[in-house]
Amino acid sequence: MDGRKGILQGIFTDTVPATKQKAISLPVKGKAKGTDTLVKKAVPDSVVVTDTIKISKDSIDAIIKTHAEDSGVLIVKNKQFILYGKAKTEYKDLTLEAATIQFDQQTQIVKAYGSLDTSGNPLSKPQFTQGDMKTVSDSIVYSMKTAKGLTKNTFLQEGEIFVNAQVLKKISADEVFALNARFTTCNLDTPHFAFRAHRMKLINNKLAVTGRVYPEIESIPIPMISLPFGIFPLNRARHSGVLFPAFTSSEDFGFGLEGLGYYKVINDNVDITARTNLYSYGGWNLNLNSKYIERYKLSGNLNLSFLNTKTLNRSAITKDEFNESQSFMINWNHSRDTRARPGTNFSANVNFGSSKYNQSLLNNPYQNYMNQLSSSVSYSKDWRGKYNLSVNLNHNQNSNLRLVNMTLPTVTFNVVTLYPFQKENKIGSGKWYEKIGIGYSGNFQNQFSFYDTAFNFKRLIDTAQWGAIHSIPISLSLPSLGAVTIAPSISYEERWYGQETFRTWDTTKLKVDTTVKKGFYTARQMSFGVGINTRIFGTYKFDSSRHNLIAIRHEIRPSISFSYHPDFSARDHYSTRVDTSGTVLRFSKFDGGIIGSYSEGAFGGVSFGIDNLLEMKVKDSTDPKGKKIKLLDGFGFNSSYNLLADSFALGSFSFYARSTLFDKVNITAAANLDPYDINNLGYRVNKILWDPTHFKFGRITGGNLAISTSFKSKSKDGKTDKDRQLPVDPFMTPDEQQRQLQFARSNPAEFTDFNIPWNLSLSYSFNFSRVLKTDYSGFTTETFSSLNFNGDFSLTDKWKLGGTGYYDVSRGAIQQLSMFITREMHCWQLAINVTPLGLYRSFNITLSPKSGILRDLKINRSRTFSSY
Repeated sequence: MDGRKGILQGIFTDTVPATKQKAISLPVKGKAKGTDTLVKKAVPDSVVVTDTIKISKDSIDAIIKTHAEDSGVLIVKNKQFILYGKAKTEYKDLTLEAATIQFDQQTQIVKAYGSLDTSGNPLSKPQFTQGDMKTVSDSIVYSMKTAKGLTKNTFLQEGEIFVNAQVLKKISADEVFALNARFTTCNLDTPHFAFRAHRMKLINNKLAVTGRVYPEIESIPIPMISLPFGIFPLNRARHSGVLFPAFTSSEDFGFGLEGLGYYKVINDNVDITARTNLYSYGGWNLNLNSKYIERYKLSGNLNLSFLNTKTLNRSAITKDEFNESQSFMINWNHSRDTRARPGTNFSANVNFGSSKYNQSLLNNPYQNYMNQLSSSVSYSKDWRGKYNLSVNLNHNQNSNLRLVNMTLPTVTFNVVTLYPFQKENKIGSGKWYEKIGIGYSGNFQNQFSFYDTAFNFKRLIDTAQWGAIHSIPISLSLPSLGAVTIAPSISYEERWYGQETFRTWDTTKLKVDTTVKKGFYTARQMSFGVGINTRIFGTYKFDSSRHNLIAIRHEIRPSISFSYHPDFSARDHYSTRVDTSGTVLRFSKFDGGIIGSYSEGAFGGVSFGIDNLLEMKVKDSTDPKGKKIKLLDGFGFNSSYNLLADSFALGSFSFYARSTLFDKVNITAAANLDPYDINNLGYRVNKILWDPTHFKFGRITGGNLAISTSFKSKSKDGKTDKDRQLPVDPFMTPDEQQRQLQFARSNPAEFTDFNIPWNLSLSYSFNFSRVLKTDYSGFTTETFSSLNFNGDFSLTDKWKLGGTGYYDVSRGAIQQLSMFITREMHCWQLAINVTPLGLYRSFNITLSPKSGILRDLKINRSRTFSSY
């Protein structure tokens, strides 16, 4: 075998089959009770029997698989086996690779060595792998009997830590001792930074413990900065532990420690995190967060926050040195897996707290401007698709007005359309009356309102409102008449109210008084209608030999419906004087209730509308049929005309348009046009406003426009936007996902992607509407316009500058602006975040390792200033 080239594979065993066997000894039950005797039994020649050979003490207990590209030498006298040339040995869960591997059967010791190439560089260094632990060394000595080993100049990776030890001693499958060790999270052969320790112990997937430890930067040791010992967690699973704080400074709050806390794993399904912020002026913040999950059943998250704000008083109105306030916030998210109880579902998204909570948060510009809070808790049940029930508890809160509205409960019960005349065993299309369908929808609501600054139970009861809506629709499904579809319908609806509201003119005080009367009141409405709709297509083709444009296609979707409903609500309306000039308006006694009132007057007329789609087809090298491009996703209008009305017969026109230009610019626009003129106070008069010479075709009473787009350069690594999304744990609650997103927004420098040289996102919105003044003296136009921008660009391959902001066009001022600059440093990252505008102005400088295991080892400097 010596000198033989090629691949050599061997399997060592310690049992040998016997060649001749004639009889075996079998135990049989003897005559005496409880005794056995051995009796010789003749065995047929066809039965093969083996003898057991006694195993020697130096034999192995498992198969060893070997491989060598050069040769294998078996020295029988010394019981040694040597492999040469990219040798590989596999034994149980151990794998050993080296230039030379030597095995001594007597001592069961394996030795492995590397080699040098023709230029003297290391070649085929010994690599030892057991479980999740892998080492690369100059030499390896390992005992298969004791599972212990000794290596020289070893490189070891344990999780995110890279360890280099002069001598490494393995005492078990999970425990390793190191002498003169260097460990780091930088994956370079010569790391940018490291920590040096004379002695070190590693426990696989648990922790690493060292004696005196000091840092080393660019291979320069700094023993002046040292610790008496070091403990580095290596457990990749979740485990309890202390959460270290970050230092901050603020003119209003003083010096502070933010993020100090503790994480506790209660069991496999529940954990809890406690964090606190402490400030030198006496303010503090306590946050308790608990996440629970039971796979295939439920998951949720509960968060409790308490703020004791104590800030320096900058106002000259009061002489107090500090301003103090207390606030709280409760967030609860819960969802149940649909597989837990098919047909039922329960979910909750609760956000309830003090109105000043969002404004009091430091270094969170997005939450500082959140003026609305909303909550919902819902339960639903479905009965095999025939009936469904939903119960909802809702809450909304305006932080500016400090008004809280709670709708609880809202109960909805629906009966899916039934066909009472349809035969059980239908054959063919059936009779026309078999397609008559009837359904039911019921809704009950109950609402309480109060101001969080003046809460008491009596006022809560006074503001309580309730109401219900019952609707019974009857429909008939008729077959299409060519390209035209006809759909007749009948609907009956009844509404229940818990109060009536009356407005009267006070001739003494010259103002409108409002009186609310509690009780049980009803109103009803019935309507009849038939709808007709179709689709019209038109295509204009171009000469494709002369143009890249192949064709333009226009689709028109006209719809018209005739309906009638009698005037059942005339008795619920009345007239009231509203100002000193004698203006009289009509009101419903159900105005201002939780459920809206019916409009006054009978309607017998026609409703009409047109929707359009415009697209074109151009040549495309990847598709011989061409590529479709949508020019307008939809544009059109809707209106109505009441044939029974003696005034204001023509309804308002609702115009809309939406498009995505060049697959980049999203545009959505809508407007409401009133065809009637107004008087000097802004009230409608029965006169059509039509003057083509002055381009007057009615009055635009409201509208909105939204434009958004984003541009970016090509990525250097070729990844798509989907690949660059923030990793989301599938078991994270929606609240946790939102918090992760908010953290990324608040600290954009720490989430910078250097593979995209530049990117820019812009969005603009504009809204306006005509609303009645609170004193009924006329109308006023309310407008709101804003511009949001976000972007960054690379100054160099390692430096990137960016920012995000919000510009209030209506006020002509930037309401919020955040900028960042970051430096990519391979295993470290420098991030500078600056917020010069907002409720709180701040800057933050952070120098930290990228590794998550060393996330608390950072240099942080931050300061915050109040803008009010």
